[in-house]
Amino acid sequence: MSPRPAQRDPPRPAPLRPGGGAAAGTGRRTPGCAGGRAGDTPTHTPPACHRLRGAGAASRLCYVGPGPPPGSGAWAPRGRCGTMKVKVISVLEDNYMYLVIEERTRDAVAVDAAVPRRLLEIIRKEDVVLRAILTTHHHWDHARGNEELARLCPGLRVYGADERIGALTHKVTHNQELTFGAIRVRCLFTPCHTSGHMCYFMWEDGSPDAPALFSGDTLFVGGCGQFFEGTAEQMYTNLTQILGALPKETKVFCGHECTVRNLKFALKVEPENEIVKKKLAWAKQRDDEDLPTVPSTLQEEFLYNPFLRVTEEPLQKFTGKTDPVEVLRTLRTEKDNFKKPKERPHPQAMLAFDWGLFSPFLEKK
Repeated sequence: MSPRPAQRDPPRPAPLRPGGGAAAGTGRRTPGCAGGRAGDTPTHTPPACHRLRGAGAASRLCYVGPGPPPGSGAWAPRGRCGTMKVKVISVLEDNYMYLVIEERTRDAVAVDAAVPRRLLEIIRKEDVVLRAILTTHHHWDHARGNEELARLCPGLRVYGADERIGALTHKVTHNQELTFGAIRVRCLFTPCHTSGHMCYFMWEDGSPDAPALFSGDTLFVGGCGQFFEGTAEQMYTNLTQILGALPKETKVFCGHECTVRNLKFALKVEPENEIVKKKLAWAKQRDDEDLPTVPSTLQEEFLYNPFLRVTEEPLQKFTGKTDPVEVLRTLRTEKDNFKKPKERPHPQAMLAFDWGLFSPFLEKK
């Protein structure tokens, strides 16, 4: 049996109490960036709108349903996605940063603002006001845009749990809650990838739609982050007791597009897992079309993510361990050493090299 805390649906968090932080201010709105007031406190969001990977101002897709089921691409154009909208922005080699928009007020919160100019371009196109940045951890590919955005947007609030985060204005703690208009945020401390890693859980009170988890480099689609500054014990706690205990319908928005690589490893671990096979085929198709594989859902992750299946028999057989923490530790070591099978060169291409047919093109001018 796998650890099933994700099957429990904990009660929605209570409203922020006095002293927990002030609600976001409602002054005059100027499109662009603004350091609007935001309070301290989440669990609930509507269907997320997603930006196509690789850019383009044109295409916007909105997921319809409880999360992309393995082997399917249930995406369809829509004009509106409810009060809270998540823009998925592909940057750098394989990173994601996110812009969460409250459509009623046109205020926005960024998550892991690594490329400030790209973010500001989308803010202008969306005609929203940037109120705050939520940073999961201090690594440059998640936090390097903070200083420039703070310079360009005086009064901008930057939240995080690590003093190494650039331009940090508000250090948050585990279970601290923030409020940005109707958007609620619960900060979930998940040290391991870095000692100050924080995930952010978002929802809106009264919305029937699934909550969203911005998991940074702790939980990926089909995988988990490397243990750079922590231990297997910490990651086990993160995945089972903190993130794994969230509502099973929670949408997972992670920090990197590494789903195909993760699922290839998952297939090595569980070669008979049909759900892994279907999800991998789906992810390869998305990757070929330069489309995001986020979000998944926690419910799905427990079906194909080996790092959430550490009590299952195939995982124990693969690792030769029975203790869940030891299974996780061994899986991480195996994943760190995992190399994708190299594709064999085409036989005709090899013959061409042998016969020297490519030589004129390889000679230096």
